[in-house]
Amino acid sequence: MKKLFIASLLAVASTLAHAAGEAITVYKDPNCGCCSAWIEHLREAGYKVRAIDSDDMAAVKKRLGVPENLESCHTGVVDASGQVVEGHVPATALAKLIAAPAVKGVAVPGMPANSPGMGKMNGKLVTVDFAGKQFSKD
Repeated sequence: MKKLFIASLLAVASTLAHAAGEAITVYKDPNCGCCSAWIEHLREAGYKVRAIDSDDMAAVKKRLGVPENLESCHTGVVDASGQVVEGHVPATALAKLIAAPAVKGVAVPGMPANSPGMGKMNGKLVTVDFAGKQFSKD
């Protein structure tokens, strides 16, 4: 049992370490401060982030296939896979997304106060896939 637990921890750590070096392109409104705070959260987790200011975020979201009911203030794309990250998705959920290439995208709809870039996380933040199904809880 102890060996299985240690193996599980190593597998999770390996996934996070692999994902953390990934490059992400983030489209954001040039006047939004929380977007910059979320980008800093990703950089602190080891992601390489390229931020692009856009005055037409609606067009960006439409082009990338973000469901309207899941929209937030910024949209990211994992450069290597094309997977989409909508809103204040935690770095841990982003790592999980990268490890699941069949998942097109994930979102934290709106701007929850318990999300990275908005406030302190409390373990109750739900990230959903683009079908609206719970993907992660951080």
